[in-house]
Amino acid sequence: MVPQRKIFTVQNLAEKLKQAKAFVLTDYSGLDVAQINELRREVKKSGGEFEVVKNTLLRLAAKTGLPRIRQLTDLRGPTAALWLYSEDLTPLKALSNFIQKTELPKISGACSFRIKLGFWQGEMISPERIKELMTLPSLTELQAKLINTLKSPTFGLVNSLNWNMQKLVLVLNAKIKNQNAK
Repeated sequence: MVPQRKIFTVQNLAEKLKQAKAFVLTDYSGLDVAQINELRREVKKSGGEFEVVKNTLLRLAAKTGLPRIRQLTDLRGPTAALWLYSEDLTPLKALSNFIQKTELPKISGACSFRIKLGFWQGEMISPERIKELMTLPSLTELQAKLINTLKSPTFGLVNSLNWNMQKLVLVLNAKIKNQNAK
């Protein structure tokens, strides 16, 4: 008989698969509990969710939640999922920042924490593509850049219009100084 908590976990994972815009599966070996909890907090602050999952339960959830995801059959080793519920890549940036700032043990010269695979809107993406997405600016950074780009012509116009008045003031001040010097 299957324990009720496993059934609940599979249903929960299936629901997350349906709701998530994207998710990334990682191998978290080399992280201790404190580091995983810190990563969870950072990802949660950025609007995502990071959790350790069992491979067999994730496979079952994929069959019931999203039947088009069949690539989950070759999962091996410890697996953690990073869930992104919006188009914003901030949770991916949080994962990237955590990997960069944390001293993770090396296995044969490479970091033991690795990305297994990912899905973006139902399509599988490679670990290399995920790493590219990690380097992209977040949605708020892009919005700030857009606002600055839109504001810069206005500032240039204001400065151009003010320059003639400033030039006139400078000429008048010089004229006053010349008259006071005489």
